[in-house]
Amino acid sequence: MGSKNTNYTIAIFAIAPLLFWSIKMHSLILSILLFMLPSATKDPEDLKNKINAELAKNQGIFALAYKNLANGEEILINENINFHAASTMKTPVLIEAYKQANAGKFSINDSLIVKNEFKSIVDGSTYTLDPKDDSETELYTKAGKKVKIYDLLYLMIIQSSNLATNIIIDLVGAHNANKTMRELGASDIQVLRGVEDTKAYRAGLNNTTTAYDQMLIFSKMAEGLTVNKSSSDAMINILLDQKFNDKIPSKLPKKVKVAHKTGWITGVNHDAGIVILPDGRKYVLVLLSKELENDKAAVKSMAKVSKMIYDYFLRQE
Repeated sequence: MGSKNTNYTIAIFAIAPLLFWSIKMHSLILSILLFMLPSATKDPEDLKNKINAELAKNQGIFALAYKNLANGEEILINENINFHAASTMKTPVLIEAYKQANAGKFSINDSLIVKNEFKSIVDGSTYTLDPKDDSETELYTKAGKKVKIYDLLYLMIIQSSNLATNIIIDLVGAHNANKTMRELGASDIQVLRGVEDTKAYRAGLNNTTTAYDQMLIFSKMAEGLTVNKSSSDAMINILLDQKFNDKIPSKLPKKVKVAHKTGWITGVNHDAGIVILPDGRKYVLVLLSKELENDKAAVKSMAKVSKMIYDYFLRQE
């Protein structure tokens, strides 16, 4: 027995230098790879310069807001400029629905009758939505039938269903969603109306947002502070199933999860959400754009910027 133990001890001491060398080499290779990344930097000002250079390749106006949820670091570019919210307004509506459900006004598992008739905020006249202008069309085939509130919220977020959005807004009230944004500290988000209210659009009554306010509400959600932790987690689980992934998630590793909401109309393209690494670390990223001349090129640049932010985040201690 003593001889065997001695042999094991000798063997361990013999391979210890090799194990140490292997660990050192892996660490060195990782460091080299990080430095080889063209966007990798530890300097936030250098990163901002690189981001601005990439976005400047496009005709348009851009905004960015980033927050490291571990240390609170923020990187901001045009963070207080107002943008047409497009479908990013659906995140405040989601929050309001969970807030009212938590208050007992209804259950997320209750059902609503699907309808396609809504009132303009300008004069109360009715209007309908055209399935051809919606990114989700199956819900239109269920007119007159009952659908769970949860399912409507899910379609509103992951496929950006305009019909589901307007049904939910009729339930919770746009003014209530707007009030809740103020309570959360988002002073510039404006939730005025549902989707495709043409009279309101012509009157300049549009839903608007800023990169800073989007960063704020997603940060609170990530921290479990929108309604409560269970509601925040439920909303994040919906946002994780987002079907439109051409911006923030596009160039990130597949193992990285993104709970986010996109939005686009002519000349406008947005993405905002929580980026979750496999080790549990998180950050919030918001990318907004308007007055775009080439939408596809702008989207590619925004995806590149997202990767720059990811590389930067990896290098933070």
